[in-house]
Amino acid sequence: GLVTTLGLPQPPRRIEVYDNSHIQGTNAVGAMIVAGPDGFIKNQYRKFNIKSEGLTPGDDYAMMREVLQRRFKRLLAAPSEAEAGSPRADDEAVPQWPDLVVIDGGRGQLNAAKEIFDTLGLTQVSLLAVAKGPDRDAGRETLFMPGREAIKLEPRDPVLYFIQRLRDEAHRFVIGSHRKLRKKDIREAGLQEIPGIGPSRKRALLHHFGTLKEIERASVADLGKVPGVSAESARKIFEFFHTQPG
Repeated sequence: GLVTTLGLPQPPRRIEVYDNSHIQGTNAVGAMIVAGPDGFIKNQYRKFNIKSEGLTPGDDYAMMREVLQRRFKRLLAAPSEAEAGSPRADDEAVPQWPDLVVIDGGRGQLNAAKEIFDTLGLTQVSLLAVAKGPDRDAGRETLFMPGREAIKLEPRDPVLYFIQRLRDEAHRFVIGSHRKLRKKDIREAGLQEIPGIGPSRKRALLHHFGTLKEIERASVADLGKVPGVSAESARKIFEFFHTQPG
């Protein structure tokens, strides 16, 4: 299926899928998930806190560039480890090098990734970009590969289903990472970040609920009971803790 549809040289033993997430450009996170012949290999997943100085908030190209460069420069720097496979028994069947790299995006993202691969001299790795269908319709994804026409698969195609699963898993992982990071930030910042909620309201919230954790758990109705917190503010606070980024 996968091999013929994508024209791969052989069935991939290791597939790496990359995704990015950011909320209005803050806390950008990149993530990599790994799949092998037997499914997802969770102990190999990796998170990348995006560090680029001067990264324009929401610049997905730059985020992906940074993640791919960091991942593959590291792999190139450690050839012995990659060849030997790491000593942990459960990793032995899984090569460190991917045969196929899947990224979220269209032709533009694909070209950006290809440029990185060319610069690093990675010729053995197949690249695939998956663009969401119109209105982010699952089932209408378009697949892009270097030097080939775009591929549109039928909604029931098992290859498409497999690729969607890979992408959904990457998305789930990156959003989970993001929420953890964001929660940690909120704890450290002590509610600093909620837009439009000033210091006196923050004090009122803490006074009313006692801890940040309780504020995070509160419903819109509970939040609205705090003196000085309007229905609008209650909604903002609730959404701050509960929006699904990405």
